[in-house]
Amino acid sequence: MSAGAATHSSFRNGVHPAEHKEETAALQSRRMPFVERYTLPLSQHIGAPAKALVSKGETVRRGQLIAEAGGFVSSPLHAPVEGVVTSLEASPHPAGRVQPAIVIEADPFSQQRIEAHPIVDPARLEAGAWVKHVQAGGLVGMGGAAFPTHVKYALKEGQRVRYLVINGCECEPYLTCDHRTMLEESHAVIRGVRIAAAHLGVEKSIIGVEANKADAAAALQEIVADDPGIEVKTLQVKYPQGAEKMLIKAIFGVDVPPGKLPLDLDMVVNNVGTMAALANWFDRGIPLIERTMTLAGPGVRRPANLVVPVGTPVSQVLAHVGGLTEETRCVVMGGPMMGMPISSLDVPVLKGTSGILALTERESWLPTEHPCVRCGRCLEACPYFLNPSRLARLGRNQRWEEMSQLYAMDCMECGACSYACPSGIPIVQLIRVGKQEIRALGSKS
Repeated sequence: MSAGAATHSSFRNGVHPAEHKEETAALQSRRMPFVERYTLPLSQHIGAPAKALVSKGETVRRGQLIAEAGGFVSSPLHAPVEGVVTSLEASPHPAGRVQPAIVIEADPFSQQRIEAHPIVDPARLEAGAWVKHVQAGGLVGMGGAAFPTHVKYALKEGQRVRYLVINGCECEPYLTCDHRTMLEESHAVIRGVRIAAAHLGVEKSIIGVEANKADAAAALQEIVADDPGIEVKTLQVKYPQGAEKMLIKAIFGVDVPPGKLPLDLDMVVNNVGTMAALANWFDRGIPLIERTMTLAGPGVRRPANLVVPVGTPVSQVLAHVGGLTEETRCVVMGGPMMGMPISSLDVPVLKGTSGILALTERESWLPTEHPCVRCGRCLEACPYFLNPSRLARLGRNQRWEEMSQLYAMDCMECGACSYACPSGIPIVQLIRVGKQEIRALGSKS
């Protein structure tokens, strides 16, 4: 925990993993050079996959719409490069499955200028048109969950939003892309906040930033010093501070009830990267075709923060930073707590890819599992006040109904329980499997 962090607001429970941000926190973001081939999975986000609008052999321009949203809870896709569609095929997906994707071969002679869409004044849009335009930009949550942004803005009749809460915590170890976004795109972040706040009609916008990013908090504060509608609030360094419900607890001191969403408390939560992307879409006409991400871990030869076009193969991104060391044993997409180990470096960067970590045996070894000693550390770690060890035992014994009755579906799979367990029990993995089974049973009933 950072010095002085105890003086800042936070939530109860949680854990304090080593931050490991020192290698990249001060590294300015650099642009990833264009590569030969881009793979765009139609499923880039939570919700229905997009539907392809292009065919094999078609020439596309950078920024062109190539796949429309597959429903309301869905997001369209735009070409990250100018080039030719070489195939529409099933390709490896970071989630471990093979999924339909659009493959584009970049034009090596193109200057790769973005075909900006017409700039739209958000103040002129009615509520319905505003939501549709946000969706048209292909915007999704940039913190990792990749939830289509426009869905949070589609208020039902009679609903109101009093507070817009912006997540600038970036509590996952190693990751510093949000930190760099707050420093390098401060004005875009604040512009996005103002656009969203005006349309939602909020009373106030609050940006939560962990204390280990004091320079980022200061940069944002300087811009909003004369704006009483936006507050930058410094929060304690703790994991998972950036989770929606934990962020609300830290800022307002209130709990989001089980089974409820922030909107039920008249709040909407967005990531700082999402705000910058929102500003770029409305003010510059640039859809979400690239993102800032962190390359870090002891297995990365030259740690970096890079602006990477969506669809770039992970192998090419790693090659740009010098490749992997011989000691690398695991490559994780995202952070070490909630990220996903990938089995192939041929998978592409997605809209929600916040980082690529290369870990050695020391960081990725699996501890020998021992019997639960009833120490209660997982209970003290769980930010949702669940009983992780009991849920894990029920999951191991396939007692799905009992898991459901003990609020297993409220688990956000943050991994704090597994991190705290001295017996090396894969608690979060057992709960995750149990949740999948509960969903499957629910779909059959």
